[in-house]
Amino acid sequence: MPLTQHSHRKYAILAEGVLRDPSAAKTAHGVMRYSRDEVVAVIDSDFAGKRVADVLPDLGRDAPIVASVADALRFGPTSLLIGSASAGGQLPSSYRWHVLGALDAGLEVVNGLHELVSADADFAKSASRSGAKIWDVRVPPAERRIFTGDVYSLAQVIVLAVGTDCSVGKMTAMLELQRTAGSSTSVELVATGQTGILIAGAGVPADCVVADFLAGAVEDEVLGRPRSAEIILVEGQGAIMHPAYAAVTFGLLYGCGADLLMLCHEVGREMLTGTTLPVPDLREVLRLHESMLRNVKPAPCVAIALNTAVLDEDSARRLIADVERETGVPTDDVVRFGAARLWSIILKEARSLHKAAPEGLLATRIPSA
Repeated sequence: MPLTQHSHRKYAILAEGVLRDPSAAKTAHGVMRYSRDEVVAVIDSDFAGKRVADVLPDLGRDAPIVASVADALRFGPTSLLIGSASAGGQLPSSYRWHVLGALDAGLEVVNGLHELVSADADFAKSASRSGAKIWDVRVPPAERRIFTGDVYSLAQVIVLAVGTDCSVGKMTAMLELQRTAGSSTSVELVATGQTGILIAGAGVPADCVVADFLAGAVEDEVLGRPRSAEIILVEGQGAIMHPAYAAVTFGLLYGCGADLLMLCHEVGREMLTGTTLPVPDLREVLRLHESMLRNVKPAPCVAIALNTAVLDEDSARRLIADVERETGVPTDDVVRFGAARLWSIILKEARSLHKAAPEGLLATRIPSA
C-alpha cells in the first residue's frame, strides 16, 4: 500500500553539503528535531562515517551519516527526504543523481522545494518504472476558495505566530508550544510551510497559493481542524514589514482568524533578510500587528519568543527580562529555556476569552474580487 501524507515513514534525509548549515538545511533540521517519523540515515558525504549525534547533538537523533542513497539503503528507508532549502526553491543539480537513485530503488521521494520532482520528465519516468511515489509538499490545494469569514465564528481559540522577519523561528515556537501542551490540552497545529507540513503530515503551502485565494485556503485549513480542539496554533510565514514576503503574511494574518498573537524575533538580526532595511523596533512591530487587526478582528500579542542563540545564557536571561520590561509582554526563549512559561500565559489568555463573531462580518459572504 503506498505511503500517504499521514503515513509513518523511515527517512533517509538528503542534506549533501549543507548538514551543518541551519538555514540551508532547515528542512532536514526541522524534521529531525520535531517529526515523529523515523530517521534511519542522513546523506552528506562531508560527514560520512559519523552519526548525527556527533555533528548536531541538539537535534536528538543518532542516525548514521552516509555518502549516498546506495549507502543509505542498507538501513531500510521507505522514503528519501530532500532536506535542503535552496535559494529560490530549486533542486541543486548535484542532488539529481541521489533522487534518481532513490526512485530507481523504489523509495518514495518527499520534496519540499518549489521545483516539483513530479514535473521532471526523468524523475517521472524513473518513478513509473519502479512504482515509486513522489510527494511534492508545495503543491497548493486544487480548490480555490475565497475567504468567507466563517473562521471568525469558531469557538476554538486561534493563536498565530508572527515575526519581525522571515526565518526567525515562527514554526519552531508553535511546535514547542504544541510539545509543551502535550495531552493536557487539546491542541491542533496548522502548518503553512513545507517543513511544518512534513512534520504535521498536512497543511497548506502558503507561499504557493494564488494571492486572492490564500486567506481562503488558510481559513479552510483552520475550519478543517476537529471541533474538539481547544486551541489551534497557526504557523506564521514572512513578515509584514518585509517587501518580498509581506503578501503571504497578510494572507495568514486575516485568513486564520487569529484571537491571539505570538511575536517571534531572532536576537542579533539587524537587517531584514536579503535587504538593507533595518529590523523594526519590537514595540513598533507589536503596534503594527495589533492596529492592522483592530478593525477586523482584534488580536492582542500576548507573548514574545526570542531566539537568543547568539548570546551566552546569562546575557540571554538579561535580554529577555529587558524586552519584557520594555514591551510589557511576557517574553522567553522557548527552545533554550522551554515553552512552559509562555504556554501557561497563552493558555490563561485563551481561556479568558469570550468569543463572538465580529458584528456584520458574517452577515454576507465576501464576494470574489
